[in-house]
Amino acid sequence: MLHETKMGGLFQRQLAVYVEYHRDPRNTAMHVVGILLLFTGAVLPLTSVKVPLFGTELSLAVILALPVLIYWLMLDMALGVGILAVSVVLFSIATTISTQVSTMTMWAIFATLVVLGLAAQTIGHKVFEGREASLFTFPSHLLLGPMFVMAKLFIALGFRRDLAAILAPLPTNSLSTR
Repeated sequence: MLHETKMGGLFQRQLAVYVEYHRDPRNTAMHVVGILLLFTGAVLPLTSVKVPLFGTELSLAVILALPVLIYWLMLDMALGVGILAVSVVLFSIATTISTQVSTMTMWAIFATLVVLGLAAQTIGHKVFEGREASLFTFPSHLLLGPMFVMAKLFIALGFRRDLAAILAPLPTNSLSTR
């Protein structure tokens, strides 16, 4: 259950606005694909840059992602932990790719992942929602996408009834958001 903390209340308010741009389940599916591709693409080149820190080497990808991961944990601990778990898998995939391919191939994969990720999100909004992405009106929504997707997963698995009411699909006889 989401505790009524300052961050929890902020998250619920942000999610209520975000969901208005993401009502169509096909758009949500496109966001799952797009977010996974974009995250993996974004961290891919950064995984090959190692930074010595406290007697160990961390990838620049992990160092730069930490503030966002902490923010997600502060917004909602359960969803943040879910995102953290998925992030570990995506960091591992990106690290494996960056260590197994040439630099040129790594940059080609980076570009492909970013283009496909952006295309998935653009198609989701233009084709299925019939409107611009919320990111253009609310830049902070860039950080809400992963939380939205994780919330949808938790709800689908039978958890987080508190968020289910916020993310409920529109009734079929309601006015469209188009």
